[in-house]
Amino acid sequence: MPQSLLRRPRAAIGSGIAALAAGALVAVSFAGCGIVAPAQVDTTGEVGFDTPLAIPPVAESHVDADGTRVFALDARAGTTEFAPGVPSETWGYDGAHLGPTLVADRGERVRVDITNSLDEATTVHWHGMHLPAAMDGGPHQAIEPGGSFSPEWAIDQPAATLWYHPHPHGETEAQVAMGLAGMFLLHDDAERALGLPSEYGVDDVPVIVQDTGFSADGVREDPQRGYAGGLGDELLVNGTRGPYLEVSDELVRLRLLNASTARTYAFTWSDARPIELIATDGGLLEASVALDHVRLSPGERADVLLRVTPGDRVVLQSRMTAGIAGLEPVVASMNGGTDAFDVLEVRADDELAPAASVSPGSGGMALASIEDFDPAEVATTRTFGLGDSFEINGEAMDMGRIDETVTVDTLERWIVENSNAVPHSFHVHDVQFRIASIDGEAPPPELAGWKDTIFAEPETTYELLMRFDDYADPGTPYMYHCHLLWHEDQGMMGQFAVVEPGQRATMSEGTHHEH
Repeated sequence: MPQSLLRRPRAAIGSGIAALAAGALVAVSFAGCGIVAPAQVDTTGEVGFDTPLAIPPVAESHVDADGTRVFALDARAGTTEFAPGVPSETWGYDGAHLGPTLVADRGERVRVDITNSLDEATTVHWHGMHLPAAMDGGPHQAIEPGGSFSPEWAIDQPAATLWYHPHPHGETEAQVAMGLAGMFLLHDDAERALGLPSEYGVDDVPVIVQDTGFSADGVREDPQRGYAGGLGDELLVNGTRGPYLEVSDELVRLRLLNASTARTYAFTWSDARPIELIATDGGLLEASVALDHVRLSPGERADVLLRVTPGDRVVLQSRMTAGIAGLEPVVASMNGGTDAFDVLEVRADDELAPAASVSPGSGGMALASIEDFDPAEVATTRTFGLGDSFEINGEAMDMGRIDETVTVDTLERWIVENSNAVPHSFHVHDVQFRIASIDGEAPPPELAGWKDTIFAEPETTYELLMRFDDYADPGTPYMYHCHLLWHEDQGMMGQFAVVEPGQRATMSEGTHHEH
């Protein structure tokens, strides 16, 4: 794909003619890559909502004599009937599709005994988790068919909605699309003291959203592909087609996870009520935020509160626009940026249990205290240019190359630049970061908390602050990459090692320099 066709000077944006021309160039460039743009999709008002929302089971665990909480997961192939009597081939953990929800408390030590019953190698990556690189489940921790792996670590981060999924180099998109994904929920005393909805599957509900395609007779099939990757024309929520959720409480917490491989969503309510955001990737915000929509790119999470009255029926929808996506209209239309979906219907009972004393105050409900990083403590600044040909800083992923070497217990500033007309995202393993600025401006309230993944709008620069407190290991890298999984598989990923002061990585180091 010729890079020059996808780059355009920022000054050209102000001209409608220039913008249209840029969109046409992108369309021509996509065609040269063999990409046929998916048709625009709008399922609002068309979904029957005739199936109860499936709730992934809570994973069983036991506590060893040394106090370690032990889980077990088996990656396996199976079949799933998304439509009655119509089986589709799927993969899952401990079942045919998706996986159970792991739950642990801050301060616990956990171990997950993983078995690979698939016919190909896989990994299990703990997305959003702070843990040693050797336990991270990245491409270097491959589990061969019939093999096993038992990562073990201490939970040392705030309550949050995390998730797990495969991360084999070059095969991540396909394995996630087959159904390998599940949630990992962390709790702590500060979160419990707030009185938020907390009964799993009742008023504290996982909402795992994936897009896919189905044939006319109901068999799941590969979706069409835009530049962002595979884009389906129908949604599954927790593996359910046309789902509805019956609630018997005035206040419900929905844990939204975008587990799609390429599609970005703009979640909103069908009756235009505000969507009340309380947490992002790494945990609770300082205060709740009432929004028109919550945008989530692949891998991002958001916890939202829904307040209902007896007999309420309201539909969670996604209504993307080119403006929300930050894309030119032509590019947006080719990458799901103008699509709309009915996602989930929530049905309130005629009699509802009253909510605990949780209510928003002026400026939103007070939730957590987040200590800001001091920019004066930044030890190193690094720049990451997101390329239009699936490269970062002009290089594709090399499993044998360390691209960045980080000194443990230091604060770093990472500048992420998407200088192109096309969408990307950026995910960092091991740490939760704060967005210091977007194009030099302070982030909006919904992006002011802990994050591990961001949607990188075209022609936009993000300043991220992150601290690498511990887990130095010069021989085992963490990843940073675009979380549009096709982009990741094509090589849009790099590796960094965390080392003690004065150490160097023991794998081959790249030519990027600390500033």
